[in-house]
Amino acid sequence: MNADKKVKILATLGPAIRDAAHIRQLVEAGVNLFRLNFSHGEHADHAQRYQWVRDVERELNQPIGILMDLQGPKLRVGRFAEGKVQLVNGQSLRLDLDATPGDASRVNLPHPEIIEALQPGMSLLLDDGRLRLKVTGKQRDAVDTCVVAGGELSDRKGVNVPEAVLQLSPLTEKDRRDLAFGLELGVDWVALSFVQRPEDIIEARELIGGKAFLMAKIEKPSAVTHLEDIARLCDAIMVARGDLGVEVPAENVPRIQKDIVRTCRQLGRPVVVATQMLESMRFSPAPTRAEVTDVANAVAEGADAVMLSAETASGDYPLETVQMMSKIIRQVESGPDYQSQLDVGRPQAEATASDAISCAIRRISSILPVAALVNYSESGASSLRASRERPKAPILSLTPSLTTARRLTVAWGIYSVVNERLRKVEEVTSTALEIAQAQGMAKRGETVVITAGEPFGQPGSTNSLRIETLH
Repeated sequence: MNADKKVKILATLGPAIRDAAHIRQLVEAGVNLFRLNFSHGEHADHAQRYQWVRDVERELNQPIGILMDLQGPKLRVGRFAEGKVQLVNGQSLRLDLDATPGDASRVNLPHPEIIEALQPGMSLLLDDGRLRLKVTGKQRDAVDTCVVAGGELSDRKGVNVPEAVLQLSPLTEKDRRDLAFGLELGVDWVALSFVQRPEDIIEARELIGGKAFLMAKIEKPSAVTHLEDIARLCDAIMVARGDLGVEVPAENVPRIQKDIVRTCRQLGRPVVVATQMLESMRFSPAPTRAEVTDVANAVAEGADAVMLSAETASGDYPLETVQMMSKIIRQVESGPDYQSQLDVGRPQAEATASDAISCAIRRISSILPVAALVNYSESGASSLRASRERPKAPILSLTPSLTTARRLTVAWGIYSVVNERLRKVEEVTSTALEIAQAQGMAKRGETVVITAGEPFGQPGSTNSLRIETLH
């Protein structure tokens, strides 16, 4: 088991990844779980990539997580009679429900929910924020705007409405079809786009029905406002800096990222930092210094995972990109102040036996030369609480559930082994020492800390801690 880094790598699959052998290379280079981006590709493409991952999982005998990322509603303007127009600062532009091709004075906005939500003074962003409009007036089926930042606008460009909460489900009909397909395949995680409020998580949960774990993408200002409530309702959070960087001022994104990471750690929810982390490596074998610093900062802040998007999905150097990200992670984690920075941001423990033991193993691993922390958990809950503490030693999670093991691939410091169901704490001790040695996480003479709980199979029952030396 390659457990020499604690921050995980989530890599997106796409046309640049051509077979299972290529996926195996990425896993051996440091990828822990893969993303299927349902904004692109056909179901048959995703099914093939899913099967490649599962084939590699069996070959390597290690759990690999698979996340499906739903597209969410794509808000766009209509078409223009001449395909595009040039908008000038200060001019007027009407957005209406009339499907007739537009011109420089008006264009179709086929989203009545946007028109309903907009009010005079609000801003609209077009084409990934390159153009900005200010609402000056509103009718029942149209809004009048003034161009604040002009430029060329062509057919079907995207619309962002940062200052309004839209009465719009984050799940389109396409998303619902994709979700049914992904759940049938057996994906481990579902990433929900366009989350605005806690009710969006509840709606998605009902559709998923416990068949996968739910990750909420934070990319809307309203989601930032309701972050804690959203995080409590889902299983993990993604800092989706693409749309987030359009909808809020760019200079606010680093602070928001830090706030999200801190909140998720306090709540014990894994958090993924995503978008443009090594963007230049799509076309170059080496990243920019700024990109290296960006990844390093996410690691230092305490993120559970960092994500690669187009870099691995469609880039020219997917393997080199993963290798570079792994190097950055290892370099930061080996730094003299990494652990102390994590300790400074340590969250407040709850008054439970599980949290008391998790705090204890963090402290023990900072005092003793502990090779590994071994935890037996059927649901993964106690392993996640241990991960929340960010202990110095890696966490070996023993579980009888492959589903649990795949879920934990996104969590900081946790490496899972699927093992038959155990019935006594004494069995955990002998099994833990045997597996820690077999996986190369501990050698003879080294110290291993083992935690478990009775009754077995009951989340939150962790109540036992043992310090053992491997003989």
